Amino acid sequence: MTDLSVDLGFIKLKNPVIAASGTFGYGLEFEPFIDLNLLGGFVVKGLYFSPREGNAPPRLAEASSGLINAIGLPGIGVERFSEEVLPRIRKYDTAIIVNVCGESEEEYGSVVEFLDKKEGISAYELNISCPNVKKDGLCPALSPEATFSAVSLVRKISSRPLITKLSPNVTDILEIALSAQEAGSDAISLVNTFLALAVDTETRRPKLANVYGGLSGPAIKPIALRMVHQVASRVNIPVIGMGGILEGNDALEFLIAGAKAVEVGTANFVDPEATKRIIDELNGYCQKMGIDRIETLIGSLRT
Repeated sequence: MTDLSVDLGFIKLKNPVIAASGTFGYGLEFEPFIDLNLLGGFVVKGLYFSPREGNAPPRLAEASSGLINAIGLPGIGVERFSEEVLPRIRKYDTAIIVNVCGESEEEYGSVVEFLDKKEGISAYELNISCPNVKKDGLCPALSPEATFSAVSLVRKISSRPLITKLSPNVTDILEIALSAQEAGSDAISLVNTFLALAVDTETRRPKLANVYGGLSGPAIKPIALRMVHQVASRVNIPVIGMGGILEGNDALEFLIAGAKAVEVGTANFVDPEATKRIIDELNGYCQKMGIDRIETLIGSLRT
């Protein structure tokens, strides 16, 4: 039997497959489709301190081999999450990661300070990189200085491991990653979606009410892979890779490029059982290739 477990240093996952934030709800929505205990972990929908409605519709547009979304991070806020959701999901034998959002550094800190008092959370994923909340697409992860400042503030407050989720919409992804590491992040997850535009040629108007949205899905995988390899080759903390993972082979590419775990996002919309299937495909590959421990694949890319 292949050992699929991976050690991130601050937590050991039973396998490297994590369901990504924003595509997996709060985990409860997928209970009818898969046994959540099978996952390495899942990241719950992004949480601001207070409830949030998100952007006005239309909020989704299909693209070639991908999806553009401008959902705008709607959510139930930390109080309802702690009272209604957390008691139901912490029973699962898997890593529960909370995606932390904020309109300001202070709000990021307030969310973590509130949740730090609650049991059952394995880590926080600091979402400083969502490209579809404001029309200008600005977020802290576009600047090394703003990244350092936000991560530093949350690091001082959090008693739990901190994963910083980075944006691909930058000139130098390594510069931003090194800033997050210097500020005390325990790991880095990348990439978030690419800022994109879809046009309705009949009306000559944007297909999204927000004008711009975030592109995800297979279309972004080669660029995401490049960024993961660049960062994993230079930082001293674990990298969690994501971007267009639909099959086990996609996940393998990220692991070989240096990611210690992967997050599966858009695939959950296409196939609610995608995470389970990918785990099975990883196991099948290892058995076929005679690999006893999947960790031996991590960072094995020959250049």
